[in-house]
Amino acid sequence: MKAVIARAPGGPEALTVVERPVPVPGPGDVLIRVAAAGVNRPDLMQRSGALPAPAGAGDVLGLEVSGTIVATGEGVDPALQGQAVMALLKAGGYAEHALAKASHCLPVPDGLTPAEAAVLPEGLFTIWHNLFDRGALKRGETVLIEGGASGIGTLALQLAQARGARVIVTAGGAAKCAHLSTIGATAIDYRSDDLVDTVLRLTDGRGVDVVLDILGGEAVNRHLACMAPGGRHIGLSFMTGMIAPVDLGLLMRKGLWLSSSTLRPKSDAEKDAIAGEVREHLLPLIGPGKVRPVLSRSFPLVEAAAAHALLEAGDNVGKIVLLPQDAAHESGASPLVP
Repeated sequence: MKAVIARAPGGPEALTVVERPVPVPGPGDVLIRVAAAGVNRPDLMQRSGALPAPAGAGDVLGLEVSGTIVATGEGVDPALQGQAVMALLKAGGYAEHALAKASHCLPVPDGLTPAEAAVLPEGLFTIWHNLFDRGALKRGETVLIEGGASGIGTLALQLAQARGARVIVTAGGAAKCAHLSTIGATAIDYRSDDLVDTVLRLTDGRGVDVVLDILGGEAVNRHLACMAPGGRHIGLSFMTGMIAPVDLGLLMRKGLWLSSSTLRPKSDAEKDAIAGEVREHLLPLIGPGKVRPVLSRSFPLVEAAAAHALLEAGDNVGKIVLLPQDAAHESGASPLVP
């Protein structure tokens, strides 16, 4: 089968297509014939060498796929063969076949395309664990989502709205802000607007209850300044720096919470628990006329380097997806969002 690896740490040009044997499912595993694979920032970090894959995960990139179960391992119900699923993976999604834990597979909501299904698992697991579990976002509260035009951002803002929260997002440029406003968010252009002043104005001086942060670094104190008493700050990534000079006095006076978590290193048992919460609380919200993933562009699997370059440039609104060669457009990259 075709698969995509990084020859050595580097830029998108480090990605290469190789031939690999179709993997064999072990205990608790299913083998999925991949219809589509999502592209995520941890993939970029693994390719660059900034975030190596967990031990034993293999060198094929890719953390989420959709497709059809074609084989099952020991302890897995053989009746699952032939079912369409979307799955969270430890690795291996950039390939024509991929292994997943059966317990980390989710049913595809009715009415979604394979491309839409493929870009959901990483986001659903991440958003439930961080925004609704650790962040404890409740109906009637207000959340600030940094990077609202990202794949996680566009999904998180819709899920937060669907569960009764008010959403403020940041994005770079008027075009992205306008697009986000069409899906119900109040958008702040970080290139031209002062974040703290704008958030406090939009919340009548109270501030937001939860911040979903992808920046880290100097941005953390700005977030603390625009948070309401008892607010929760959740760090997803640290694009502007791993070290944050935190004003502990402000943290104390407002009674704020700082938390951070990452999904990939979690144990199978932890992911099993998150999967159960996602099935119960988030999957019923997804489908036509409800929450739907925002797709930016599709690329054939063999053009994974172009997909990485687009995500790295930050020009996308929503998720980027890879398609196996036989399912991809012959013309190459395909726009999915106008």
